[in-house]
Amino acid sequence: MPVSGKFPKVAATPEPRRSPTAAPPNYNSEHPSWRISKIEMVNPFGWQEIGRAALEDVRAKLSNFESMTWNQILVEARKQNHSIPVWDLCQEAQARLETIGLEDTEEVISLRLSGKERVWGIRQGAALLVLWWDPDHRVCPSVLKYT
Repeated sequence: MPVSGKFPKVAATPEPRRSPTAAPPNYNSEHPSWRISKIEMVNPFGWQEIGRAALEDVRAKLSNFESMTWNQILVEARKQNHSIPVWDLCQEAQARLETIGLEDTEEVISLRLSGKERVWGIRQGAALLVLWWDPDHRVCPSVLKYT
Protein backbone atom coordinates (compact mmCIF):
# COMPACT_ATOMS: atom_id res chain seq x y z
CA MET A 1 0.00 0.00 0.00
CA PRO A 2 1.40 3.36 -0.90
CA VAL A 3 2.00 5.82 1.89
CA SER A 4 -0.04 8.93 1.54
CA GLY A 5 1.59 12.31 1.97
CA LYS A 6 -0.59 13.08 4.91
CA PHE A 7 0.95 13.07 8.35
CA PRO A 8 -0.84 13.82 11.58
CA LYS A 9 -0.39 17.32 12.87
CA VAL A 10 1.99 17.61 15.75
CA ALA A 11 0.91 19.83 18.56
CA ALA A 12 3.21 22.69 19.34
CA THR A 13 5.97 21.74 21.73
CA PRO A 14 4.96 22.94 25.17
CA GLU A 15 7.08 25.67 26.64
CA PRO A 16 9.38 24.46 29.35
CA ARG A 17 7.95 25.14 32.76
CA ARG A 18 9.62 25.15 36.07
CA SER A 19 9.66 21.66 37.36
CA PRO A 20 8.76 21.26 41.01
CA THR A 21 11.72 20.86 43.28
CA ALA A 22 11.65 19.70 46.85
CA ALA A 23 13.21 22.03 49.35
CA PRO A 24 16.09 20.41 51.24
CA PRO A 25 14.99 19.26 54.67
CA ASN A 26 15.64 21.69 57.49
CA TYR A 27 16.73 19.87 60.62
CA ASN A 28 17.20 23.01 62.74
CA SER A 29 13.85 22.53 64.48
CA GLU A 30 14.75 18.96 65.50
CA HIS A 31 16.53 17.76 68.62
CA PRO A 32 20.01 16.31 68.20
CA SER A 33 20.88 12.67 68.46
CA TRP A 34 24.34 11.14 68.59
CA ARG A 35 26.07 8.66 66.31
CA ILE A 36 29.12 7.08 67.86
CA SER A 37 30.46 4.72 65.18
CA LYS A 38 33.39 7.06 64.39
CA ILE A 39 34.38 8.03 67.94
CA GLU A 40 38.16 8.26 67.93
CA MET A 41 40.02 6.10 70.44
CA VAL A 42 43.52 7.26 69.49
CA ASN A 43 45.59 10.34 70.17
CA PRO A 44 45.56 13.26 69.75
CA PHE A 45 41.81 13.77 70.34
CA GLY A 46 40.63 10.33 71.36
CA TRP A 47 38.22 9.40 74.07
CA GLN A 48 40.55 6.72 75.50
CA GLU A 49 42.05 9.18 77.99
CA ILE A 50 38.76 10.35 79.53
CA GLY A 51 38.18 9.36 83.14
CA ARG A 52 34.91 8.21 84.64
CA ALA A 53 34.04 11.56 86.24
CA ALA A 54 34.76 13.49 83.03
CA LEU A 55 32.77 10.97 80.99
CA GLU A 56 29.79 11.36 83.34
CA ASP A 57 30.05 15.12 82.91
CA VAL A 58 30.16 14.81 79.09
CA ARG A 59 27.18 12.44 79.14
CA ALA A 60 25.17 14.87 81.27
CA LYS A 61 25.98 17.82 79.00
CA LEU A 62 25.16 15.91 75.81
CA SER A 63 21.94 14.80 77.45
CA ASN A 64 21.18 18.46 78.17
CA PHE A 65 21.74 19.28 74.47
CA GLU A 66 19.07 16.70 73.62
CA SER A 67 16.45 18.94 75.27
CA MET A 68 17.34 21.72 72.79
CA THR A 69 16.80 22.06 69.05
CA TRP A 70 19.66 22.50 66.60
CA ASN A 71 18.46 26.09 66.16
CA GLN A 72 18.90 26.73 69.88
CA ILE A 73 22.31 25.04 69.86
CA LEU A 74 23.86 26.48 66.68
CA VAL A 75 21.98 29.74 66.15
CA GLU A 76 20.89 31.08 69.52
CA ALA A 77 24.07 29.84 71.26
CA ARG A 78 26.39 30.29 68.27
CA LYS A 79 29.09 31.91 70.38
CA GLN A 80 29.56 28.62 72.26
CA ASN A 81 28.52 26.04 69.64
CA HIS A 82 29.13 26.42 65.93
CA SER A 83 30.34 24.91 62.71
CA ILE A 84 33.98 25.36 61.74
CA PRO A 85 35.37 24.97 58.21
CA VAL A 86 37.81 22.06 58.10
CA TRP A 87 40.62 24.28 56.78
CA ASP A 88 40.46 26.26 60.06
CA LEU A 89 41.26 23.16 62.12
CA CYS A 90 44.76 22.32 63.29
CA GLN A 91 46.82 20.13 60.96
CA GLU A 92 46.48 17.11 63.28
CA ALA A 93 42.69 17.27 63.09
CA GLN A 94 42.73 17.63 59.31
CA ALA A 95 45.07 14.64 59.07
CA ARG A 96 42.79 12.55 61.33
CA LEU A 97 39.80 13.29 59.06
CA GLU A 98 41.81 12.03 56.11
CA THR A 99 43.00 8.94 58.00
CA ILE A 100 39.45 7.92 58.93
CA GLY A 101 38.11 8.49 55.42
CA LEU A 102 36.28 11.76 56.05
CA GLU A 103 38.56 13.99 53.98
CA ASP A 104 35.60 15.25 51.91
CA THR A 105 34.06 16.84 55.00
CA GLU A 106 33.67 20.60 54.61
CA GLU A 107 32.85 21.55 58.19
CA VAL A 108 32.70 20.11 61.68
CA ILE A 109 30.57 21.06 64.66
CA SER A 110 32.07 22.24 67.93
CA LEU A 111 29.94 21.82 71.05
CA ARG A 112 31.27 23.69 74.07
CA LEU A 113 31.06 21.74 77.32
CA SER A 114 33.09 24.08 79.53
CA GLY A 115 35.72 26.83 79.24
CA LYS A 116 38.10 24.85 77.01
CA GLU A 117 36.39 21.48 76.69
CA ARG A 118 34.69 20.62 73.38
CA VAL A 119 33.04 17.69 71.67
CA TRP A 120 33.58 17.64 67.90
CA GLY A 121 31.58 15.91 65.23
CA ILE A 122 30.00 16.06 61.81
CA ARG A 123 26.35 16.93 61.49
CA GLN A 124 24.34 14.43 59.45
CA GLY A 125 20.78 15.67 59.32
CA ALA A 126 19.55 15.91 62.91
CA ALA A 127 22.33 13.64 64.21
CA LEU A 128 25.91 14.44 65.14
CA LEU A 129 28.54 11.88 64.14
CA VAL A 130 30.70 12.26 67.25
CA LEU A 131 34.44 12.19 66.60
CA TRP A 132 36.59 13.83 69.24
CA TRP A 133 36.76 14.87 72.85
CA ASP A 134 38.92 17.97 73.12
CA PRO A 135 39.47 18.90 76.78
CA ASP A 136 42.15 21.50 75.99
CA HIS A 137 40.60 23.25 72.95
CA ARG A 138 43.38 22.03 70.63
CA VAL A 139 41.33 20.99 67.56
CA CYS A 140 40.75 24.62 66.63
CA PRO A 141 42.58 26.89 69.07
CA SER A 142 41.05 30.33 69.52
CA VAL A 143 43.15 33.28 68.54
CA LEU A 144 42.39 36.01 71.04
CA LYS A 145 42.25 39.57 69.78
CA TYR A 146 45.16 41.85 70.64
CA THR A 147 47.48 39.01 71.69
